Amino acid sequence: MPEPVLEVRNIHTYIGQFHILEGVSLSVPKGSITVLLGRNGAGKTTTLKSIMGITPPRVGEVIFDGQKLAGKASFNIAKLGIGYVPEHRAIFRDLTVAENLQIAERRKGDLAARQDFIFELFPDLKKLYKLAGGNLSGGQQQMLAIARALVPENRLLLIDEPSEGLAPVIIEALMNAIRRLSESATVLLVEQNFRMASRLADRYVIIDDGASVQSGMMADLVNDQATIQRYLGAA
Repeated sequence: MPEPVLEVRNIHTYIGQFHILEGVSLSVPKGSITVLLGRNGAGKTTTLKSIMGITPPRVGEVIFDGQKLAGKASFNIAKLGIGYVPEHRAIFRDLTVAENLQIAERRKGDLAARQDFIFELFPDLKKLYKLAGGNLSGGQQQMLAIARALVPENRLLLIDEPSEGLAPVIIEALMNAIRRLSESATVLLVEQNFRMASRLADRYVIIDDGASVQSGMMADLVNDQATIQRYLGAA
């Protein structure tokens, strides 16, 4: 297996008094697309938030590029080269596409340097550059949410539920864009759509009831109907 860019070692995360993650471990090889799978409420989104320091783990370690992230604020974790695309898109609806992208700069000139790449991936955004985010379709908003994470040159992208609520044709476009992204960055995504995940990811990690229970190559999971039924309920 290639060298991991991200390692999560037995993390336990609480939200208030609630013990949400009860032992999640995973390894994300450099240059791969790895998907977190599991039923609703299993702890997938909390895992991404724990990596980013939004809900810091109380137990365990998160290591990015050999560096332990414990105790670091979310904005400092992002500065190390991790882009985060939260669920429900979370764009600024009153700002234009251009303004949404500009505020994602870490350094002045980031957007200018990456603009051609972003517009090649998402041509719609070039056409809609001066339009307010709230006027975009759901698919266009998701493209904008991912594009914001591409403005700085991140080495790892965490993408939460990119296909949620989108039409099949838009999902295909997003899949193509994520494949292209993986040529220059490592991707860890959460995805409920097993059909999309199975076509996109190299590797998988299944989270069940707050703990990682199985991981491996996606090509092997596709043929393991018993595991799919047990943990995902998908045929």
